[in-house]
Amino acid sequence: MTTHVQTTECPECDARVEFSRPPLCGEIARCGDCGVELEVTSASPLAVVVAPPVQEDWGE
Repeated sequence: MTTHVQTTECPECDARVEFSRPPLCGEIARCGDCGVELEVTSASPLAVVVAPPVQEDWGE
């Protein structure tokens, strides 16, 4: 059985980001080089953006 690795570039540092299984839209991954969190915006073709920071929910 062959493993199909999908790759894309980190929008922050241009490093190669690998997914060992097909990613899902909305999935969060981390760049191995710069450590930024990336959000998958499209699975086919594979596209990622820097994930927005998590905001506090103060019950408002």
